[in-house]
Amino acid sequence: MLWLHYFIIVSLLIGVTAKYISPLLFWLPAFFGLAYPFLFLLNILFIFYWLIQFKPSVTFGLIALCISIPTAFRYVQISFPTKSEAKQIKVTSYNSMLFDLYNWKKQKENRNRILNNLSEIGPDILCVQEFYTSESTDPFNGYNNTDTLTSLLNAPYFHTEYTTTLRETDHWGVATFSKYPIINKGKIIFKTRSNNICIFSDLIIDKDTVRVYNVHLQSISFSKGDNKFLDDVISEKDAADEMQNSKNILRRLKRAFVKRTNQVDMLVTHIKTCRYKIILCGDFNDTPASYTYQQLSKHLNDAFVEKGTGFGKTYAGKWPQFRIDYILHDKGLKCLNYKRSDETFTDHFAITAYLQK
Repeated sequence: MLWLHYFIIVSLLIGVTAKYISPLLFWLPAFFGLAYPFLFLLNILFIFYWLIQFKPSVTFGLIALCISIPTAFRYVQISFPTKSEAKQIKVTSYNSMLFDLYNWKKQKENRNRILNNLSEIGPDILCVQEFYTSESTDPFNGYNNTDTLTSLLNAPYFHTEYTTTLRETDHWGVATFSKYPIINKGKIIFKTRSNNICIFSDLIIDKDTVRVYNVHLQSISFSKGDNKFLDDVISEKDAADEMQNSKNILRRLKRAFVKRTNQVDMLVTHIKTCRYKIILCGDFNDTPASYTYQQLSKHLNDAFVEKGTGFGKTYAGKWPQFRIDYILHDKGLKCLNYKRSDETFTDHFAITAYLQK
């Protein structure tokens, strides 16, 4: 038991330091960073185990606990909203899963439910990842989600960029909708074949210019076979070809770590050139203990860390059950409140930050 605890402690400490190590230089620590929440909880269980037995071995666990607690606060928070009569900027980030275009959820009303949920939130700025819209005049060929959202949210200004276009009318990409005028638009093209992209929009808010980044970073892209294998493992069923399936999953994770790091480095370089206050929204596809989060939040505040409550998971799929969607903002902006939607009709929860200049 003692040696097992030592192994957990060492793994936990590697997980804590993983956020400082670029997967391009050494990718192995990124796996420990992904496992950080489990390692943290296992260490706590061992602490109780040694305490019950009055063993001095508890000291090592307590030291590891103290070192790892700051990272834990990126996952769990207890805070209260700040009341203010001053004007607030309501910012929402949401991975819409193409508004359930392919009926993955097997519920035909999902698109309307998604739109109604966004209408109830009523953001001033909405950043959508996995966005889909169609300009087709055929009512059975798709939906013009751009027109729908501008009308529904009373947000006449929008910025869309597409990674895929079919039939010259159907588009897939990301989109930012705003009640504030957009005076400049741009994009960062990642050197991948995936649907990942970052756009930036310069908004005029009370005579000041604020730049909003909307990013969708590299996902793990598990196959149906990978997901079935994970389901079998979680439900403790006998999984077929465990060794081969495990290798496939580790290979996909490693590839995602490396591709995401390249994308993050490009985004960080671009952010450094910005002279305006920044709001960064997006689906990072990575956890708070990752190199991705560390680099992007280094000079920005995390709305959840400031005003979030609870565990704060934003991914509604089966794995990983962590926070992978974020709203980061310039230190010159103040976060008064942070909310996550109680329900979702996709595989992500919508998150909203209430900011004040």
